[in-house]
This record gives sequence, structure tokens and C-alpha cells, in this order.
Amino acid sequence: MIKKKVSAKKKAPTKTSMNKSPKFKKAGAKKSTGMRNSGKKEPILLSGGNPQIAKGYGDGPVQEYIAAMPGWKKEIGRKLDELIVRTVPHVSKAVKWNSPLYGIEGHGWFLGVHVFAKYVKIAFFKGASLKPMPPGSSKVPGTRYLDIREEDGIDEAQLSSWIKQASELPGEKL
Repeated sequence: MIKKKVSAKKKAPTKTSMNKSPKFKKAGAKKSTGMRNSGKKEPILLSGGNPQIAKGYGDGPVQEYIAAMPGWKKEIGRKLDELIVRTVPHVSKAVKWNSPLYGIEGHGWFLGVHVFAKYVKIAFFKGASLKPMPPGSSKVPGTRYLDIREEDGIDEAQLSSWIKQASELPGEKL
């Protein structure tokens, strides 16, 4: 009798194995650490290329977010951060909900930044009070947006004016 060599066959997915895919992770399941072979932690990019950065206060988490911004958006992030600090030297910084926030100690947050696939969005939390108002409307009363696309130039004078005005208004307690 001749025995055939049996090769290992791929198992057909079972209901149990399909539930182990990342799409179906249970609440409380461990997330990927983002570790690579080098041992260096690399940030995960969420939908639209928004970096997933741990919540934190101070310049460090904001700089980590900016460094993780993909492509041309990284330079926009650097310019925005530099302009905000130059305009409001005593600004407080944090990363919450995967977005850098800028505020005044004891007065709340006045501005947030978020990365989307085709633009970087600046949210002025009291933007409806700014003169002139930033162009983007919001479903949130009082909030106005400025979207910066790759081909857009930054009007530093206007943006500085909005940043200064926003920093002088009572901020949001986010």
C-alpha cells in the first residue's frame, strides 16, 4: 500500500476565527502596540491619516502628533504650531481625542487641529465671535473651521489675527 503525502491544507474560516479579526475586537481587548522589529513605537494612522496619539498635556504630545502627520500635512502642522506659539507665547497645549488642542491656562481651549484625508482642519471653538469669521460653518453653535489643503497658501496675517482673537475669548472646557 502506497501512502500519499498529505499537505497541510488551509482551514476554512470558522465563526470563531472570523470573530478574532481586528474588526470584531471585543471591548477591553488589547490593541496593537505599534511596535516594529526595531523596537521603536510608530504611531498608528486612523481614518483619513489622523495620527493616533495618546492623550497628554504639554508640548511633547503635540510635537509627537505633528511628527506623525503624514506627508505634506506635517509641514502644515509645524507652521500652525509655530504661528500659534508666536502669536500666543503663553499658550497651553494638549492632545485629546487624537487632536492637538491649544488654550489658555484657567480659561479653556480656543483652537483644535485635526487631520483628514485631503486637508487639515483648524477648529476655532468660539469662531463665530471672530472678525471676520473663519469660512467653515459647523453644526456646533459658535464653532467655525478653516480647512487647509495641500495647494492652499496660508494667510499668516489673517490666521494670526484669528488665533489672537480666539485666545482672548473664554475657551471651551473639553
